[in-house]
Formats: sequence, structure tokens, C-alpha cells
Amino acid sequence: MKISSKEVLSISPIVPVIALDDIEDALPLAIALQNGGINIMEITLRTSTGLKAIELISKEMPSMNVGAGTVCNKKDLEDSISHGAAFVFSPGISEELIQSAKENDIALIPGVSNASEVMLAQNNGLFACKLFPAVQVGGVSILKAFSGPFSKMSFCPTGGVSLNNMNDFLDLNNVLCVGGSWLVPKKLLQEKNFEEITRIAKSSLDQINKKA
Repeated sequence: MKISSKEVLSISPIVPVIALDDIEDALPLAIALQNGGINIMEITLRTSTGLKAIELISKEMPSMNVGAGTVCNKKDLEDSISHGAAFVFSPGISEELIQSAKENDIALIPGVSNASEVMLAQNNGLFACKLFPAVQVGGVSILKAFSGPFSKMSFCPTGGVSLNNMNDFLDLNNVLCVGGSWLVPKKLLQEKNFEEITRIAKSSLDQINKKA
């Protein structure tokens, strides 16, 4: 494995979750985020452009850590790898995904929403998970509850996370980063306003509470 799941979650305190419709936006967006201080992209497979964008960025911008999101099964995972993804995020967890990630030697950050799913991850050697949908399943409260029985686990809360509440999550010891779509508003992509995306990235990083 080139990069571990915990290393993925340690690249940046904010992981932009991106749905791309136009392949021409891929490289300018990657440059804009990097200029704003963010060196990781989770490009979801929700659009037909997702895999092509991952492939393009991984080839043309090796300095950007690019992975796939919305990976739901073995085919999604293998397609992501063949298009250059360095890691994969899933909204959920399954034996199929766990086994496929092991077979293909790629960092999998599975989505969990309850104690049983955290146990499934931990018992399979996965100690970095996405809490999804974070706010809807209990947010900060559930992560505090997880910290006792699952002290080795680290999380990336995604789903309902915004500039307004990100520090509530990032202040927790078991949270390495948060995932969010606010960094790349669809309207700005449509307008090709990449300078504003850079500004949002810089501003978001500046507003993070610095841990002592």
C-alpha cells in the first residue's frame, strides 16, 4: 500500500468532497485547491466525469493526492484504482469492500454510522473511517461516545459539516479531518471562478482552531 488510511486523513484538516460534471474543470480545480493550501481531493463517482477526472489529475498533477469517493462495491473500487486513485472513500462499509481493498492493496476509508460498523472496521484492521452522514447520525456527540470503546479509531466526519461547525469536530482528539463540499460550490464551478475557490480554501484553513 502506497499510503495508509490514517496518512490519507492526515494530509489536510479539510478534505474537499467534489462532484465534477465537466472534465475541463478537473485540472484548474486541482490547481486552485493546491494554491489555497489543500493538497487532497475526494472526487466522487456520482457523475460520469468522476473517474476521468481522477485519471487526469493523477497523471498531470502528481503533487495532488487524489482519490475516489462514493465507492460502493468491488467494481467501483477496481475502476478507481485503474484510473489512478491513491485511496478510496465509501459512504458505508461491507465485507466485499474490505476484502477488495486488501486484495488490491489500497487505502480504504469506509463510512460508518454506528458502533457495530466501527467494530467491523476495527476487527478488519481499518482504524480510519468516515463518519457518514455525520451530523444526522449524532455528530460530535457520537464521536465523543466512540472515543471510549474505540480509542484506536480516527474519523473524518462528512455530511452536514460546514465552515460553521467544522471546528466542533476538529477539536475532538479522534477526528483527523473533516470532509465537506462547501470548498467547491457548484455555482463557482459553473462560472469557472477558480480564484474564489482558492480564496475559500485559504479562508477555511485560516479559521481552523489550532490544537494546543
